[in-house]
Amino acid sequence: MTTAPTPTVTVDGKSAVIIGGTRGIGRAIAHDFARDGADVVSTSRSEAAVEEAAAELRELGATTTEVTCDVTDPDSIERLRSAAEDALGGIDVLVNSAGAVAQTPIDGMTESEWANDIDVDLTGVFRACKTFGGAMTDGSIINISSMSADQARAARPSYCAAKSGVNGLTRAAAADLAPDVRVNAIAPGFVKTEMAGPKLDDGSEFREHVDDRTPMGRVATPDEISGAAVYLASDAASFTTGEVLTVDGGYDDSSV
Repeated sequence: MTTAPTPTVTVDGKSAVIIGGTRGIGRAIAHDFARDGADVVSTSRSEAAVEEAAAELRELGATTTEVTCDVTDPDSIERLRSAAEDALGGIDVLVNSAGAVAQTPIDGMTESEWANDIDVDLTGVFRACKTFGGAMTDGSIINISSMSADQARAARPSYCAAKSGVNGLTRAAAADLAPDVRVNAIAPGFVKTEMAGPKLDDGSEFREHVDDRTPMGRVATPDEISGAAVYLASDAASFTTGEVLTVDGGYDDSSV
């Protein structure tokens, strides 16, 4: 009896699009994919950032192209899909990592702040899943959620609501797109990125609060989130869909 080869955790030979891939977690995922042998298109709204990201990916040996994307514009997402397909010859992996957060308490939040976060963090993910999902065969979509989907965060009502929605959307899209496309999410905890800002700097009061409530005793780097994306994009995760993988160092806000 012949035995099928064991799938390995690699994205070598795959083609990936990383929306929100020019900074933070998305950038780390793009670089890890490229180092592992994938061709990658990293995109965001900034033309300068896209050009810089493409140069970095080419230095890592990846085939890429330069195209901006605004997830609040369905036509922009369609242009991205078309350009990426032309450049890469097809798309195996989509990562939705674009993000926005208005750090405003609910009693002071404006309608426009709420609407912008929901449009970028949730509806933008829906648009991308819809646009790319029908164009992929044996593909993988990875949505970047947050532990804030399940743990209350002060002054982030729109962000928490959007990320809860991403988790539900991930499960629903997984059911709709199976078996051709797997859809999963990664829910990071506290990660030191540009979006996090100085509040997570060493020695800050908030950083001490986080470290005390994290069994690992620290915050994550973007590279510690990207490994989960490599797994979910790889053939080793061929039977994994509709899951939300939390990567938060064991964070528990109820602990002392």
